[in-house]
Amino acid sequence: MSRDPRVTSKQIIKVVKRLGFVLSRQSGSHEIYKNSENKRVTIPIHGAKILHPKIVISIIRDAGITKDELKELL
Repeated sequence: MSRDPRVTSKQIIKVVKRLGFVLSRQSGSHEIYKNSENKRVTIPIHGAKILHPKIVISIIRDAGITKDELKELL
């Protein structure tokens, strides 16, 4: 079982942009990204802080990728 990746919001935003997601809107400290298939990914923006592993898992599940694919895209 692969370890949960430790990433910041800036790193995860680069990954979702590579996957074809574009910024749809921002609500407070959360940015909402959508792709052409209308999949939605919400990313909390908290500077250079490492995102909690459960949040990272939720983001990659919403984006439709695996932990290993995330590591490759980083």
